[in-house]
Amino acid sequence: MIPRYSRAPMKEVWSSKTKFQIWLDIELYACEAMEKLGTVPQGTSRKIRAKAKINEKRIDKIESEVKHDVIAFLTSIAEYAGKPARFLHQGLTSSDILDTAFNVQLMKSAKIINTELTNLIKSLKKISLKHKNTPCIGRSHGIHAEPTTFGVKMASFYKEFERNQKRFELATKEISFCAISGAVGNYANIDLRVEQFVAKKLGMSCEPISTQIIPRDRHAVYFSTLGIIASSIERLATEIRHLQRTEVLEVEEFFSKGQKGSSAMPHKRNPVLSENLTGISRLIRSYVIPSMENISLWHERDISHSSVERMMAPDANVLTDFSLARMTNIISNLVVYPKNMLSNLNKLNKLPMSEGLMLALTHKGMPREKAYKMIQRNAMKVWKTGEDFSNLLTKDKEVSQHLSKKEINQILDINHSIKKTNQIFKKIFKK
Repeated sequence: MIPRYSRAPMKEVWSSKTKFQIWLDIELYACEAMEKLGTVPQGTSRKIRAKAKINEKRIDKIESEVKHDVIAFLTSIAEYAGKPARFLHQGLTSSDILDTAFNVQLMKSAKIINTELTNLIKSLKKISLKHKNTPCIGRSHGIHAEPTTFGVKMASFYKEFERNQKRFELATKEISFCAISGAVGNYANIDLRVEQFVAKKLGMSCEPISTQIIPRDRHAVYFSTLGIIASSIERLATEIRHLQRTEVLEVEEFFSKGQKGSSAMPHKRNPVLSENLTGISRLIRSYVIPSMENISLWHERDISHSSVERMMAPDANVLTDFSLARMTNIISNLVVYPKNMLSNLNKLNKLPMSEGLMLALTHKGMPREKAYKMIQRNAMKVWKTGEDFSNLLTKDKEVSQHLSKKEINQILDINHSIKKTNQIFKKIFKK
């Protein structure tokens, strides 16, 4: 992933240095377990750890000759560690190291992503509570629907990311497995207790049954969940982009001192951060299908998944981490314009409260279809002429036979539409 979208902690997780260190730890934990079982001389793992060095350039040079990354790694370690290194990789296969290390990297990534999910959830809760009673228009199909509050609008995103965090915690459990089971996963040349020891050291569980690899349905769950998180990020980014349009201008991304919006037009203040996240979300989602296609491998294994994961895993995790951090920054610094929200809400001369009028007529004994047509014919006049909705209704003899002017005005009051806000917030935030 390019530096522009890479944050240091996540970048470090997917560095070659980190990967090789995890490989070494796994090999040494397995060796240590074998020492306890008496199949490897006591002190072997300690001697290797004392002398072993990770020389990335040397590993790369060896791999260019042998065309095998794990062999290149083991050969390089042996050059530093000497004779004791012959006890490394006893009864293991490459996938034991590769897959277990891969899952360790995913677990490390998940910890970072989960922290960023928590930060975003906190920011969404804060803005929801702050604007709990800030009236704004709700929209369906992009058209004014019924009034709501900006706090309620933001609270829907708060709950969505809460769900995402729960999903992600489950997805993290799915990949928190190691396999030290040897070629084709039959433990022919290794004791099952070695796997148990390594798993405990790494804070993982033992894969109940591996082939030669850890089953990739686990990873499909993880990357699919990243895809869902990305979609939620895009939904929130899209909302901000629409609300920042000049004709709407209900919210705006923070525009810092010295920031410039256009190389040609000095007046521009664009929602560039939200637009950026919309694009990144598309890329994160694009990895979902390959992760699912990786499930279907030949027999006990093939390596068709390998090239995919070498690119997919760093990119998807790096981008998700970046996106969550950026979205938290957007929400934390979002500029909100309550006056513009109220102005937009009033643009249709109280039309958005039409449902309440129709329902009131049904409570007076009128059939729903007739009530709908009665309110609609007055509403259409407002669309055409811009007249005040309440005045038209009051002058409509058929409507006035059933609803008084006072009743009409009560229903057309914004407070009628947002009167359940406290109940909504109590349901969401338990207070």
